[in-house]
Amino acid sequence: MDDPRLASMSPDELRRHMRALGYKTQSDLANAIGVSRSAVSLWLEGKVGVPRPVAMLLRMLVGAQRRAF
Repeated sequence: MDDPRLASMSPDELRRHMRALGYKTQSDLANAIGVSRSAVSLWLEGKVGVPRPVAMLLRMLVGAQRRAF
């Protein structure tokens, strides 16, 4: 039972989700989810993988936002 929400997240997907959720800067996203701006920077550069719980949270937020409208 492979749930796609549990998969890791590419830098491009992270960027799309940031935009979809209205986060314009790395700091905006970092503050919203309680991580450092440098962590977000490393994820966006592809130097460090997006942690699965963060990927899952962002996918759930984008999904909830789509259902709300």
